[in-house]
Amino acid sequence: MPYPEPLVAPMRAELSAFGVKELRTSQDVDQAFADTDGKTMLLIVNSVCGCAAANARPAVRMSLQSPTQPDSMVTVFAGQDMDATATARQYLAGIPPSSPFMALLKDGDPVFVLERRNIEGRSASAIATDLVGAYQKFCGKGEVMGVESTGSETIESGNSEDMPSTFRSIL
Repeated sequence: MPYPEPLVAPMRAELSAFGVKELRTSQDVDQAFADTDGKTMLLIVNSVCGCAAANARPAVRMSLQSPTQPDSMVTVFAGQDMDATATARQYLAGIPPSSPFMALLKDGDPVFVLERRNIEGRSASAIATDLVGAYQKFCGKGEVMGVESTGSETIESGNSEDMPSTFRSIL
């Protein structure tokens, strides 16, 4: 059962206030992913938990100070927009669901992920630094710096057979 909208509204507003587009339906999610050809997108799985309020949402806001940005930023709300969240997670095959959660996608493939375990207990500024580093590495014009153009960089840990070849996570 979803959280009551009056409880969630201020948490939604916190991201949308600085330009993060809410995806409230499965169709919204499908359209956002369809629009990623040749582009980068930051997907944020928002949450009512304390680490989303204290760390994740403020980190996204802080990361906006970077001159390099993803082409788009979108969010689904776990525990509220159930279908949209489930659809977003279908695009992240092999990546365990968590919330809060952030994934930077390039051409629809995840290239950088921050799971709850990478958010909880860390400062918003440390998380923002991770995001800015990912923006600098994967967003912008031309070749991706430091990454083979084939996208064949290997996953350093975890079960690589279950994850897309472009998946990179801070561990």
